[in-house]
Amino acid sequence: MDFIRYAEAAAALLNADLSEVDGLLAYLDDRPGLRGRAADRDCMLLRKLQRELRPVFEAGEAGDVSAVVAGLNGLLARHPITPQISDHDAQHLHLHVWTGSGSVAEQIVGESLLGVSTLVCDLGADRLGVCSSTTCTNAFVDASPNRSRRYCSDRCSSRANVAAYRARRRAAATA
Repeated sequence: MDFIRYAEAAAALLNADLSEVDGLLAYLDDRPGLRGRAADRDCMLLRKLQRELRPVFEAGEAGDVSAVVAGLNGLLARHPITPQISDHDAQHLHLHVWTGSGSVAEQIVGESLLGVSTLVCDLGADRLGVCSSTTCTNAFVDASPNRSRRYCSDRCSSRANVAAYRARRRAAATA
């Protein structure tokens, strides 16, 4: 299991519009095996996870390790998962998440929780973030070497930098 990839997928899930199955299908674009099984019930369950997992990312952004741990432990207790070693690539053994259910939502919940939990344990709770742009609330995982990420995307970062530059130029012009 590539826990960073699963954690980043969890952040992308928080940012996804799951009001309809089409939004879930867009989120699952690179997972054809799950796309074919996606249903309205999965959207409902994943919207609930969005509401429950977002405070964990907000607590990570705020540096509140206790809230991150409590939030993740609560979610792990409500959504039991069973990691299993996969040997479909004998040269690269790794973990997969098994939920005991064929549900798309349960599979994504399990991957998300195990990925975020492993990331927090291995790299720290401060790797979970919420975009610093005043017009954006997207969640992200900071996988940068120096923990310096503040924006969910290059687009938000560029917008903020351009706005700050223009504000400095206006201030200099009026001074």
